Amino acid sequence: MSHPPSPRTNAVVAVLAFAGIVVSLMQTLVIPIVPELPRLLDAPASDAAWAVTATLLAAAVATPVMGRLGDMYGKRRMLLVSIVLLVGGSVVCALSDSLVPMIVGRVLQGLASGVIPLGISIMRDELPAERLGSATALMSASLGIGGALGLPAAALIADYFNWHVLFWTSAGMGVVALVCVLLFVPESKVRSGGRFDLVGGVGLAAGLVCLLLGVSKGADWGWGSGTTLGLFAAAVVILLAWGWWELRTGQPLVDLRTTARRQVLVTNLASIAVGFAMFAMSLVIPQLLQLPAETGYGLGKSMLVAGLCMAPSGLVMMATAPVSAAISRAKGPKVTLMIGVLIVAAGYSLNIVLMSEVWHFVLVACVIGAGVGFGYGSMPALIMSAVPASETAAANSLNTLMRSLGTSSASAVAGVILAQMTTNLGGYALPSENGFKVVLAVGAGAALLAFVVASFIPRQGAAAADGEPVRSEGSAEPAGAAKQ
Repeated sequence: MSHPPSPRTNAVVAVLAFAGIVVSLMQTLVIPIVPELPRLLDAPASDAAWAVTATLLAAAVATPVMGRLGDMYGKRRMLLVSIVLLVGGSVVCALSDSLVPMIVGRVLQGLASGVIPLGISIMRDELPAERLGSATALMSASLGIGGALGLPAAALIADYFNWHVLFWTSAGMGVVALVCVLLFVPESKVRSGGRFDLVGGVGLAAGLVCLLLGVSKGADWGWGSGTTLGLFAAAVVILLAWGWWELRTGQPLVDLRTTARRQVLVTNLASIAVGFAMFAMSLVIPQLLQLPAETGYGLGKSMLVAGLCMAPSGLVMMATAPVSAAISRAKGPKVTLMIGVLIVAAGYSLNIVLMSEVWHFVLVACVIGAGVGFGYGSMPALIMSAVPASETAAANSLNTLMRSLGTSSASAVAGVILAQMTTNLGGYALPSENGFKVVLAVGAGAALLAFVVASFIPRQGAAAADGEPVRSEGSAEPAGAAKQ
């Protein structure tokens, strides 16, 4: 018989979800001022773009490292460190008027991206069985929730206040999250101990920086340029060497043998496709809403209106978290993930034929948001049921990184498509209507690919037969009792 959740449990869930939303808000805050950054920072556009790229690279490096450090030295401790970095980076950005301090601040903000996987791992260690599924679903979806709610808030601040207020707001919310974590979130006693794999950390950082730098800047430098191809080649060589090291060192940064388990591996592959599918919406809908009405397909709305159209999708993600958990308990998280990506594919297909009215985009954003909520809500359950408790933070961090690789790839692919498929308006080349439809079709295709990949995730019985540490969905019993 389940008992009513205690106030302490509710507080832990609320604080961790709020911290996750604050971190995802940080990534959205600069979107309204990106076109103005060259003027605001007195820097060339190509250099000002590093204010966005630097955060992406820092987040990719910090997410798996913070996860491993959390498993070793305490998840709450690393959560606090991450939030302090967020506050510090926000203050540096708020005080900056030139490019270099802005990039430094954005790097510090990016280093806070481990908050969401760390929060999921704390929930696994601390929450009772009946709350775990819905709580981790909400925490996982907070990445999308913060992004959707942050866009209109950031646009409103950018329109009516000095742009520095964006970062003071981020710093203030970070301080609130920090105090709440100190007051309400206990330190987990589940730790792996051991020594940090410095060689593995440096190797993974170098490989990811080369890969993501090539993906994010390839369109600017040219996909066939020596710089871009050299970065991709270096990424392959470095990551292969890193994998060789991780398999041979006694205390690896990422246990590749655990990661190679079918349930973990296939879930991570599906996460890349889900991340790609989710981000395509964020690229297409705001642009279509803001393009001039003279194009025949743009609606000529402001950034604030575009943000308000996206905001309901965040609320839908929040609302679907308990539904996602209920389906996972009844049918298993694999089924929840497959339902979610089908909903996302349906949303993109709907957008291809409905793109002439504001309410069309609100409807599409809500449908895709529901699918993302289902998909993101199921992933922690799939990961945690297949790894020892002592590796929960590292495993969830790697899964979060896979989603980030998907979103980065979506940005690059959409950028190439929209740059190649253009129309002329008043002497300016703008993305064409067919270009947007192609991006929407690619987003639907990515969701369907995620469905196919997810179909290969083993059922829990099959996973158990392979000797993997599986527990029933929603169980709070640590999986770390199973042998690696």
